[in-house]
Amino acid sequence: MPKRALITGITGQDGSYLAEHLLSQGYQVWGLIRGQANPRKFRVSRLASELSFVDGDLMDQGSLVSAVDKVQPDEVYNLGAISFVPMSWQQAELVTEVNGMGVLRVLEAIRMVSGLSMSRTAGTEGQIRFYQASSSEMFGKVAETPQRETTLFHPRSPYGAAKAYGHFITRNYRESFGMYAVSGMLFNHESPRRGQEFVTRKISLAVARIKLGLQDKLALGNMDAVRDWGYAGDYVRAMHLMLQQDAPDDYVIGTGEMHTVRDAVRFAFEHVGLDWKDYVVVDPDLVRPAEVEVLCADSSKAQAQLGWKPSVDFQELMRMMVDADLASVSRQNELDDLLLAHSW
Repeated sequence: MPKRALITGITGQDGSYLAEHLLSQGYQVWGLIRGQANPRKFRVSRLASELSFVDGDLMDQGSLVSAVDKVQPDEVYNLGAISFVPMSWQQAELVTEVNGMGVLRVLEAIRMVSGLSMSRTAGTEGQIRFYQASSSEMFGKVAETPQRETTLFHPRSPYGAAKAYGHFITRNYRESFGMYAVSGMLFNHESPRRGQEFVTRKISLAVARIKLGLQDKLALGNMDAVRDWGYAGDYVRAMHLMLQQDAPDDYVIGTGEMHTVRDAVRFAFEHVGLDWKDYVVVDPDLVRPAEVEVLCADSSKAQAQLGWKPSVDFQELMRMMVDADLASVSRQNELDDLLLAHSW
């Protein structure tokens, strides 16, 4: 019988890549969606016929218990979150409820359906296995570079603080109930499916529009922020590998290479033969209240124990994103012209 996986956040970037990967491994894949949400309108639209869906909400404990009970999954991947860090200053309570307490509610649903208690002494064999999407934003004002599994957390946003709670409550359920529960401390990972509000996609989309004569300038905040950026398709492989190990553990996932926002801009504009200095302006309003200056992963543990390593470097990733946006914007522009031509 094929394994069953339940993915929260299946309509997001990571959820769509993970769904594809698990389907390729022969899984039955279920996605948690809220209420009337139509998955055919999201990133998993082309996979919708191969997926199953169940109603649930990270802010509703009862719905999560019902979802886990209905699906009876072998593995649960909690990717559901409000993932845009700047939003966490405007809606700190909501972000904390979803990104922090939401993790607790999923863990509780698994515990209740599985009948786990603190007196449990058996091993993890046959348990529902749980993956929590932790974040490099937990490291925040970093204590050391690169960051590894033992690096102290110092989050610099409500988002990072909520993710730190989710990380620690996952570890607590592992230690308290013997649950097979792991956290992947994933550093920034991007793709053509990234939301347009994120800086890499904001850059790639603007470059495409500027190249096609549809936009004049690109406004950005801190150009000197340093990140470890990788490809989302690589990182979902790591998520899956974490749940295939004999014992649960936490892992840092990243490329170990640092690039500035300025590097991202340069790679993207160079790919279409333009000089970024002619188009980019700095907008102080786009700078975070408390900036995370440098993030860089030490993923040697994941490479040694999981056999994982990234396959796409950052320059290749930016080219991939620009090419995808060039194709998308060109198609939309042609469609708009066609509609305009037939509107009379």
